[in-house]
Amino acid sequence: MATDPVATDPVATDPATDRTRLDKWLWAARFFKHRTSATEAVEGGRVKLNGVAVKPARDVKPGDRVEVTIEEDVRVLIVKAIAEKRGPASVAQTLYEETPDSIARRDAARETRKLAATPGADLHGRPTKRDRRRIDRFGGF
Repeated sequence: MATDPVATDPVATDPATDRTRLDKWLWAARFFKHRTSATEAVEGGRVKLNGVAVKPARDVKPGDRVEVTIEEDVRVLIVKAIAEKRGPASVAQTLYEETPDSIARRDAARETRKLAATPGADLHGRPTKRDRRRIDRFGGF
């Protein structure tokens, strides 16, 4: 029995299926763990398609530009392929290409975060009895 290669391959090669929903593509490309998370990100304005905030049901096709903001990182991606199902990470990485400018900005932001002191780094657990007396004296709490 011959099997249909398009049915077994998670990356769509059929021209009739060269589009899919934006939230489904983000989930299949493994930017979000759950499809509902991808939908909420699109609805929240953290995802832009070709520079415009869109709804989760908007179709995405190869060649489109997608900007994804996850926490502090902004990734600018060019869609290379469409997947109908969520597959392994090796397949998900073939669905897009990140722009060199985006990679450079993320690396610069990562270096900046490494050098910056974390908030509360000078605090070491609970205040001592002496610290508590000073807080009470100055704060009056």
